[in-house]
Amino acid sequence: MKRIFPNLQGPNRTAAKLAVVAGVMVALTFASVPFYSWFCKVTGYGGTTATAAAAPDEILDQTIKVRFDASKERGMPWEFKALQREMTLRIGETGLAFYEAYNPTDRTVAGQASYNVAPDAAGGFFTKIACFCFNEQVLRPGERVTMPVTFYVDPAIVQDEEGRFVHEIVLSYTFHELPVPESQAALAPATAAPVN
Repeated sequence: MKRIFPNLQGPNRTAAKLAVVAGVMVALTFASVPFYSWFCKVTGYGGTTATAAAAPDEILDQTIKVRFDASKERGMPWEFKALQREMTLRIGETGLAFYEAYNPTDRTVAGQASYNVAPDAAGGFFTKIACFCFNEQVLRPGERVTMPVTFYVDPAIVQDEEGRFVHEIVLSYTFHELPVPESQAALAPATAAPVN
């Protein structure tokens, strides 16, 4: 560190070192969400889901229950919830679920959802056709949006050594705040949607 701070002595050098450590920690915090998503997609860790362009041709008579969970990282100012608690589908049948996000603040807020499926044994068989989590979401002040996710459970789950014992799957989303794109930062506030 003497080469980095050659003119600093004693307490000033210590303060400079702490500032560098704090800066590195902040940078790692911003990098953690995309890095974790990439890691899970590559390794399948943590029940990461599969994706597909369309549903399978085969639909089994066997059913499976899917529960929906919504959460936010600390400091994310949105309100975020699943609009249904659970649904029961035949394995291979296409499901459509909805989540809702609302920005109650007086500023534009951007976010992106990371997702997880539990138990881990179901992750590779829970397949998304379309999902709001694939894209960054930007909500203006007072804006409320309904976001769909289209999915199915791959019939191959009933042949899997662990997957065949899965009767309930939990799909969880966590929204993380992101820096607002410059092109959208100055947009006028939206008209707030009526609350039912």
